[in-house]
Amino acid sequence: MNHAKTLRDLLAQDTCHIMPCCFDALSAKLIQQEGYDLTFMSGFAASASRIGAPDLGLMSYAEVVDQARNIADAISIPLIADGDTGYGNAMNVRRTVAGFAKAGCASVMIEDQLAPKRCGHTPGKAVVSRDEAFDRIRAAVDEREALRARGGDILILARTDARHDHGLGEAIDRAAMFAELGADILFVEAPKTEAEMRDVCANLPGPKMANIVEGGATPDLPNAALHDIGYSLAAYPLSLMASAMQAMVTTLRAMRDDARPNQMDFTDLRARIGFNDYYETSDQYASSKRD
Repeated sequence: MNHAKTLRDLLAQDTCHIMPCCFDALSAKLIQQEGYDLTFMSGFAASASRIGAPDLGLMSYAEVVDQARNIADAISIPLIADGDTGYGNAMNVRRTVAGFAKAGCASVMIEDQLAPKRCGHTPGKAVVSRDEAFDRIRAAVDEREALRARGGDILILARTDARHDHGLGEAIDRAAMFAELGADILFVEAPKTEAEMRDVCANLPGPKMANIVEGGATPDLPNAALHDIGYSLAAYPLSLMASAMQAMVTTLRAMRDDARPNQMDFTDLRARIGFNDYYETSDQYASSKRD
């Protein structure tokens, strides 16, 4: 299945796709089961889930691409992966893009933060120079073209965090150059008002992504408003993680009081994980029926 082509087709539609973000294979399966067209592997949520640590550049390239591979193997909808800063210089960026393509991702995000990167809605962010930022995207696009020449494909999602220290104008200028260099999707992180969001979309070509963090810097607008502004994708990086964490804490506190929490029915749980599919397939093989 050509997930990159599927993603391009989705981006060509006149809509803003709601994109709940996953953090592991199970959360990605639930997103697909609920009928969403695509998902994004949130670096924030993946770091919390995999290593129990904040998204401050602690996960290595190998850990992140392994997480993405597990997710891509579990679903059939396009997955966009968080490639952070590309994990080094331009040659590292090329390796990162190739690695995520091999893992089955439809797109990979490369950003202009200074390593080690930080979550886009937390303090302490800084960006590299324009030249270094442009080199990262140029290298990512070059690897995309090399993949295409070999029969592969992946989209480049180019992100800038320049709004934080250098203002919206610098962020828009950087993103405009990312587009000139060949990036497929543009992401200006953390505009602070609806007016800033409109400036971003009015001044940049092609598909744009909004990043909606509940309680974060960017206004949490209805999807119809995001579409009207000009966004093609609306990522919700923490909605599932925050909901899952709240449910787990509530359950743990209830169990301590010897109460039984409200939770998913065991039959539904087994079905969503894939037990029924396993049994249906295994019935074709006599030896498997002993399992």
